[in-house]
Amino acid sequence: MPSLTAKKGEPLRTLRKAPTGIPGLDEITGGGLPRGRPSLVCGSAGCGKTLLAMEFLVRGATEFGEPGVFMAFEETGEELTQNVRSLGFDLDKLVRQKKLILDYVRVERNEIEETGEYDLEGLFIRLNNAIDSIGAKRVVLDTIEALFSGLQNEGILRAELRRLFRWLKDKGVTAIITGERGDGTLTRRGLEEYVSDCVILLDHRVTDQVSTRRMRIVKYRGTTHGTNEYPFLIDEDGFSVLPVTSLGLQHDVSNQRISSGIAALDSMLGGKGFYRGSTILISGTAGTGKTSISAHFANAACARNERCLYFAFEESPGQLVRNMQSIGLDLGKWIRKDLLQIHSSRATFYGLEMHLAMIHKMVQEARPDSVVLDPIGALVQAGSQRDANSMVVRLIDFLKVNGVTAILTNLTISGNSLEHTDLDISSIVDTWLLLRDIELGGERNRALYVLKSRGMSHSNQLREFLLTENGIHLLDVYSGPEGVLTGSMRASLEAREKSAALAAEQESERKQRDRNRRREALEARIHALRKEFEIEDEESALVAAQETARAKQIDQDRRAMTVRRQGNSGHKPSPKI
Repeated sequence: MPSLTAKKGEPLRTLRKAPTGIPGLDEITGGGLPRGRPSLVCGSAGCGKTLLAMEFLVRGATEFGEPGVFMAFEETGEELTQNVRSLGFDLDKLVRQKKLILDYVRVERNEIEETGEYDLEGLFIRLNNAIDSIGAKRVVLDTIEALFSGLQNEGILRAELRRLFRWLKDKGVTAIITGERGDGTLTRRGLEEYVSDCVILLDHRVTDQVSTRRMRIVKYRGTTHGTNEYPFLIDEDGFSVLPVTSLGLQHDVSNQRISSGIAALDSMLGGKGFYRGSTILISGTAGTGKTSISAHFANAACARNERCLYFAFEESPGQLVRNMQSIGLDLGKWIRKDLLQIHSSRATFYGLEMHLAMIHKMVQEARPDSVVLDPIGALVQAGSQRDANSMVVRLIDFLKVNGVTAILTNLTISGNSLEHTDLDISSIVDTWLLLRDIELGGERNRALYVLKSRGMSHSNQLREFLLTENGIHLLDVYSGPEGVLTGSMRASLEAREKSAALAAEQESERKQRDRNRRREALEARIHALRKEFEIEDEESALVAAQETARAKQIDQDRRAMTVRRQGNSGHKPSPKI
């Protein structure tokens, strides 16, 4: 095994690896399969051994410039070509370009004799000729059981296995040897895993009628590697492995805030909405509006020209689009603009790991800014509660690493604690919106409050909200003697308070009118008194003027009388001495 430590001044020597090009597999193997060494891929029938080996060769030839040889003992070249054509692999083209050789070796059990002289020289010659003809760097032998099906002597079998693996190492090719799983052993013989440098176990299990494919690196000499089970997919793009346990809490965070699509809800979140890349949980009993709030968020994201993936586990895309039209949301236009993708499937259609792998793949392909999962509680139907919790935790980590804002809805069972989720994920979400029904006056009305929202100030108020034809409308908090009122009780109290306010206003207006009348009467009296004083003043002035005129006239009359008297006496008055 190569040294993993180095002396002072010497470069670190690590195991050379050949990348497989299979998404996820190179990550959990730390770079690929051991270069120049044989690796064993084992598993039961139908788990994907041949497809993995074939994709290893095809990607090596097309992406890394390494031609390959596929030696099959059970399928002809024509059968292999047809089987992998659905994955987009054109083997005929690679063969014409001399990047790939397909060699079918027919092995009949009755033709194999157990003798001490049994050896693989014929196989080595044939394989060596194929490798040299195109300069192959990669080799696949599928499957080893067919090659040694007639051997029962364990001594001969072990010797020939070691000889085969040593020949491949000496040839310097990176090889995959497939093997069928045995009873209690990784392979039927139980020997191949001990002489292989790397052993990959593929498993196709069925639990509660739900199938799941998983991969595990059993051993890998000379290097560290992921040791957990990883879900993988086989679809039109080939193999893809989800190294979920490699995720952690070292993701980047953003200070940018994005709208929830509901202005009043944004105001409850510090006036700015959610943090981008955060995870928001919306929980509540049936009919409280979880999907409606999620749809508002998706609608707002698309209105910002952002891409959104909507995973619906209870409604078809058409049903969701139709239902949201009743609250004024036209999601169809965003689908037509390719900004919104709605993927609907029953939770029981796949296993939990398959759901996780499918979401992982869709997110990587679509590169959305936001994702909605409605509801995540449905995933419990695809497995146990513990497995569902693990799946959702890994999904949240994956979305955070990719900077995707996630909306998760969860159904709360009536009668249970509202501040509890079936999957026990409330502690790892960033924002938790709790929806509830308030029963008063023979009615059930919707209310919302922010149970928590990390990193921001948020309202502690319980807000009633209405689903209207113009969207969600949050009402201001309204309290009465009975507490927070909603629905008709709120409307009744509001009507009574409005009536009382109107009566008080009318009484105030009446009193004001009375004051105005008294003021007008008083002012009229004052005005009359002033008129009386003015008249008296005028009369007094007139009398005074008349008196003055009379006195003046009397004086004039006196003077005139004096003059007349003097004239009547006939003499002039003696001058004074």
